[in-house]
Amino acid sequence: MHLNSDEKVQIFEKYGKGKTDTGSPEAQIALFSVRIAHLTQHLKSNHKDYTTARALKALVGKRRRLLDYLIKKDINRYRAIIAQKELGIRK
Repeated sequence: MHLNSDEKVQIFEKYGKGKTDTGSPEAQIALFSVRIAHLTQHLKSNHKDYTTARALKALVGKRRRLLDYLIKKDINRYRAIIAQKELGIRK
């Protein structure tokens, strides 16, 4: 993976509740979004990499399930994470 631990800490700090908050839905959604963007760029130049395409679909599904969870639990947190334009989530 292209992210090192310092970059992950920055993501968790920005979208989670702190540096060590790795389990909140917002932090996980942000991390998945960065990974999805990276895999999408990879697939643009390697369109026959079917294993990566499968992994990308799985990540998109995981992110979608977390977003659905947030809708059910707290609609305001969902709206806040969707409003983050740098994550690239459309809804």
